[in-house]
Amino acid sequence: MRRVFVTGTAGFIGYHLAQLLLDGGFEVVGFDGMTDYYDVALKRKRHRLLAEHSNFLAVEAMLEDREALDRAVDDFRPEAIVHLAGQAGVRYSLEAPRSYIDANIVGSFNLIEAARRVKAGHLLLASTSSIYGANDSMPFVETDKADTQLTVYAATKKAMEALAHSYAHLWNLPTTTFRFFTVYGPWGRPDMALFKFVDAILNDRPIDLFNRGHMYRDFTYVGDLVRAIRLLIDVAPQRPASAAEIADGDSLSPVAPFRTVNIGNSNKVSLARFVEAVEQATGVIAQKNLLPMQKGDVPATWANAELLQRLTGYRPDTDVREGVARFVDWYRDYYGK
Repeated sequence: MRRVFVTGTAGFIGYHLAQLLLDGGFEVVGFDGMTDYYDVALKRKRHRLLAEHSNFLAVEAMLEDREALDRAVDDFRPEAIVHLAGQAGVRYSLEAPRSYIDANIVGSFNLIEAARRVKAGHLLLASTSSIYGANDSMPFVETDKADTQLTVYAATKKAMEALAHSYAHLWNLPTTTFRFFTVYGPWGRPDMALFKFVDAILNDRPIDLFNRGHMYRDFTYVGDLVRAIRLLIDVAPQRPASAAEIADGDSLSPVAPFRTVNIGNSNKVSLARFVEAVEQATGVIAQKNLLPMQKGDVPATWANAELLQRLTGYRPDTDVREGVARFVDWYRDYYGK
């Protein structure tokens, strides 16, 4: 598969994936709505860098604009589609829930329908570890039941997964959904914890630590994440003849060419250790505001990534200190700090 349609290429993860694909000789059409959820200048800078590749074409439109999306997909006739666009942010979903319905459900439906129409060889959809919700058995495994979402954001992603499964079943559309675990790295979003920490520390402001800092996350470096996605593009699921064909631990649906895959570092890291990595990289000791748990948040996430490794031979492994240092280097260069 050499022609890949990627939504969200002006975004954090979409930018990194598009760069990786272009560097690998792929043709990429990037579709992005350039919403003002955060600094649009950062998004435009990412697209300008991608435009330095002759094999990249940017289309600016919203996922909810079905005609524009259909036209872009029909003109390109992609062999694979990677859907990374959507309304991000767990906490923002408490303030603006309708934007999540519009982008993550209506927009995703438009893309899934377009993939069906052009008979894409593989549809890949970005989901989230937040889908595991109130589950407290860790590490999270793809075959775990996940019906207790705690935020509108997570609920919309679960709805997208369910819709995609029905399309895979009805139209034999090979589909992989991947669940991300606390992605971080250069070109990250200003609403993400690492960006907020570094920005505050380098500007002599305190950082907010929820649940009084007693949090654990499976921090996944963005370079590792997009490498995993690139490898998964080549592993389109096939509908099994029977449930007996499905290997133990495989999330492959017994009735559709549909699979869910965790992409995480498989390493639960305390927030305290993460902040220490930021302090080490910046050379500044953080001032800390210890706050109660935020509504809808969870104290820990932790991925079981054995299925990813079985399918691709790869597992993310960047140490959090190394990844944080790379982000700090980027931040200092981009903002002149």
